[in-house]
Amino acid sequence: MEIRSTTGEDLDAFVATFHTALGRFPDTPGPDGGVWWSALEMDRNLLAVAPDGRPVGTAGAYSFELTLPGEIVAPVTGVTAVGVLPSHRRRGVLTAMMRRQLADLRARGEFLSVLLASEAAIYRRFGYGPATYTQQLTVPRHQAEPALPRARTAAAAPGSIEVRPRAECVETMAEVYDAYRRAQPGALSRPPRWWSSGAGKPPISPVPRYVAVHRDADGVADGYASYSVGGPRTLTVDETITTDDAVFTALARFALGHDLVSDVVFKHVPPGHPLRWQFADFRAGQVGDDTDWLWVRLLDVPRALTARGWAADGELVLDVTDPFLAERNRYLLTVRDGKAECGLTDREPDLSLDVSDLGSIYLGGTVPGTLVRAGHVEAHHPAAAAVADALFRPERAPHCLHWF
Repeated sequence: MEIRSTTGEDLDAFVATFHTALGRFPDTPGPDGGVWWSALEMDRNLLAVAPDGRPVGTAGAYSFELTLPGEIVAPVTGVTAVGVLPSHRRRGVLTAMMRRQLADLRARGEFLSVLLASEAAIYRRFGYGPATYTQQLTVPRHQAEPALPRARTAAAAPGSIEVRPRAECVETMAEVYDAYRRAQPGALSRPPRWWSSGAGKPPISPVPRYVAVHRDADGVADGYASYSVGGPRTLTVDETITTDDAVFTALARFALGHDLVSDVVFKHVPPGHPLRWQFADFRAGQVGDDTDWLWVRLLDVPRALTARGWAADGELVLDVTDPFLAERNRYLLTVRDGKAECGLTDREPDLSLDVSDLGSIYLGGTVPGTLVRAGHVEAHHPAAAAVADALFRPERAPHCLHWF
């Protein structure tokens, strides 16, 4: 079996092989495009080819930027379209592709990789750990009475909301999203080719959607909510994009005030978001699809740890095991004034952990102490977990809602 890079000439074979691995058939592109593979970067993908020349596996990669704690933007690889034909599973094809992909990423000088895990049990063995989480809130309109006078008037905060079809405000959405993702740890960039080709899911894809655009007192767009109304009498908000809680509240109250709707579903709400607390009936916000989203893999531990910002000072010795790449190293992490230094050390470790667990805590969305209590991470003295919790805690919780 051969693992080889793809070119533009391999697009049809790549798409067909991946869909066969899923047991699905490709969608028919509409007049405006919109198929997810329109954003593929064919110079970054891999095909597993059987001795008879037939493709039997795929692994793709996108070029993104990831916002790290401290509002630091770093390049990152987004792994996608990983699949093996049912006839060739349990033969080491997936392992060979993932090993080749990690080697290629390191050869390119990259230090972080991310993915969305279709099955959570698969990707830990390749060094990925769940790092951000997301929820869905379903709110019956008859239970959406605001709790406090402040919440009642939030929608009347300075500014205005206008409703436009998605096709008329793509440029505005792209600008608002770009400002949002640069301030939100865990958020990924949406390169121009995604918007222009209509790749991914709404509101990037050209599937009909209405967009409520919020503008500040000066008329500058500072938030939007993409939504559709379907049966039975349900308004679904694909995503609400803003870094301002008051703007989020205004957009939420707009959705909850829509006529001829019984329920409003807010997709991709960050865990711990204050929206539920703004209802007189706390149970009005019914949590569903509480799940992991972005998984993170460190390819170069010192570079990754020194790239992000830090909110506390301290020192920590990490003994990091990478079973998939057969590596084990001990690092001294020293943080001063929001910046870190990290290098090899022979000091006794404070924590021993798998590289996948380091990926989970990297953005601050998973508390190190939780993994110690779960038995994933070994703390070598009583204070180690508390020190790690203080160091890795971000000023703003990470969240990602981009699908790729």
